Amino acid sequence: MKLLSVNLGRPEAVPYTDQPEGVTGIDKRPVDGPVRVAAPGPKGVGASGLAGDAVCETRHHGGDDQAVYAVAREDLDEWEGVLGRALPNGSFGENLTTEGIDLSGARIGERWAVGPEVVLEVTSGRIPCRTFQGHLGEKGWVKRFTRRGAPGAYLRVVRPGEIRAGDAVRIVHRPDHEVTVALQFRAVTTEQTLLPLLLAAGDALHPEARARARKYKERYEERHGGNPGAESGVKSGALQDS
Repeated sequence: MKLLSVNLGRPEAVPYTDQPEGVTGIDKRPVDGPVRVAAPGPKGVGASGLAGDAVCETRHHGGDDQAVYAVAREDLDEWEGVLGRALPNGSFGENLTTEGIDLSGARIGERWAVGPEVVLEVTSGRIPCRTFQGHLGEKGWVKRFTRRGAPGAYLRVVRPGEIRAGDAVRIVHRPDHEVTVALQFRAVTTEQTLLPLLLAAGDALHPEARARARKYKERYEERHGGNPGAESGVKSGALQDS
């Protein structure tokens, strides 16, 4: 498992973003040499976790829990076949293009050692937006991306340092729950009955997803009683409130 590329973006004015100044940093390109990675600060204040990378819409992107975005080269290759066009590393606005990592199967709270210094922790999948669709120029892209259910992974920075293309990636911690990126993505997009199951991931889960899951679970119990996990088709033993 390794990084194929580290990708950075610069602010660019575009017609397809809701960002107040009309700029986005989604057009990310591979760079040579080391890149410093560190926690950028809370969402709304902090932007990208990579030095030199632009995150312009800080209302919805960036911050400590979305400091780094990773996409598997294998997923880009599959989309190339579907779309009939080349998708170079960085095409999805990802900071890290990986090889040999099952991002959809990664568990929330899973930790990766990247190169000799950096440790990252998986927090959630990426929710597609209008800017993503405009960047790719594909009609109905948000729905198509959501339907496939392979969103890539957002990560927080546990230990800062430098990374570069070619660095090895090692899984150094894998939680014993079963909350994967794919499950989390389905729960917050198309199958809200799965939301309570996300609580098994505890504090590692992106705080917005955790709050949403708790709210759904509380409302369900108030209205219906019993275990909301029963209607999801996923074994209720995985449901644990943190």
